[in-house]
Amino acid sequence: MSTSVTKTLQATFAPPTAHKQTKLNDLLETYRDGLQEAFDAGASTMSAVSDIVTPYDLPYQAKAALCNYVPKLRKTYNAKELDDGHPIRLTNQAAKFDHSEEREYEFTWWVPRPGRGTNFWIPLRINPEQEGLWHDLVSEDAKAGEIRLQQHRKNWVLHVTVEYAVEETSDGGDATHIGLDIGETALITGCALKDGSPTDPFVCSGSRAKHLRKEMYTTLKRLQERDASEWRIEDRFNHYQNALTDIVEKASRQAVEYARQFENPVLVMEDLTYIRERLDYGRYMNRRLHSWAFARLQGRIEDKATEAGIPVEYVNPAYTSQTCHSCHRIGRRDSQAEFRCPHDDCHVSTFQADINASANIALRVDPWGESVPLDKAERNDSLRDGSGCDTATTHREKSVPAQMTLTAFQESEPSASDD
Repeated sequence: MSTSVTKTLQATFAPPTAHKQTKLNDLLETYRDGLQEAFDAGASTMSAVSDIVTPYDLPYQAKAALCNYVPKLRKTYNAKELDDGHPIRLTNQAAKFDHSEEREYEFTWWVPRPGRGTNFWIPLRINPEQEGLWHDLVSEDAKAGEIRLQQHRKNWVLHVTVEYAVEETSDGGDATHIGLDIGETALITGCALKDGSPTDPFVCSGSRAKHLRKEMYTTLKRLQERDASEWRIEDRFNHYQNALTDIVEKASRQAVEYARQFENPVLVMEDLTYIRERLDYGRYMNRRLHSWAFARLQGRIEDKATEAGIPVEYVNPAYTSQTCHSCHRIGRRDSQAEFRCPHDDCHVSTFQADINASANIALRVDPWGESVPLDKAERNDSLRDGSGCDTATTHREKSVPAQMTLTAFQESEPSASDD
């Protein structure tokens, strides 16, 4: 039996010619003008939006998307004002793609323009991990949804929502819950539960990512202080982002491969919605932790797990690192790597801290388990579906960007007291 899954494909335009760049700039400017006028006019119905945007020199796919989107801004999203970075939204009627192995860039998009005979082809740089779905999109084996076109600094980025079928996992046999703890020193710590006991743990080191992020912060800060040219700062920023993206892709693939060795695996992760708002460990630690894309890594794990037919669950993250996985009472971490249970009647004395946390995450998916300590009973420990997490398997209007921005490096250097 198969089930339908929605995912967002991403591609970057190959550098357009000056003529095509001008057309793209005109399209973006006109679209945002139409969006702003319809929003300012308070248009709350599709017909009201249509009356406003019809005179604009926009392709019909953009006008149709505006008619559908603008009424939602106040009704659904309760928007009070618009930011300046809205992407161009297009209906799936603009999903015209072509593929040829004879071209340098094998996939191309037929960019819609107003008027007859004004459309043009643009080559796409796709994510190799998504190549199969791009082929399905061309052959119409996958159904296209909304299309968004965003200018990201010097690049044009295309997002295409697609719906496709994946095989459901068999319900035969008991599920093997596998907790994944996302961290900084250990990028991913995985632990499967067999009869309630931690089994065959998996650890993916985060030392390389940690080093790259520290180096990125220092390098870009120095370039900014020296008033280096914009292209040089952009070049170094992109270098580090590509390296971190590679780490995320490899780590997420390893986590899913680890899960596949177990019978009827179910991946369990913490619901880290709003984790950035909750973190407050001082300026130095906040900068380090806020710059690490927890949800980005979780999203890639969920993407790959879904494609492999492995279910993913999200649970309350409260006290997973402070609770003993055996007796479920509060213990302590004498060091970053060691968890200690102080209770004499518990068989656990010391345990590797991240493995203990991942075991707690896996245990928490059981709704009958006592996963929040009794003295913290006011905490809500109900099972969560992860709907607030930033993943690429569900389309959301507001999500955490897949790439960090340079604003993360505008703050001053931490003082010695911050260390």
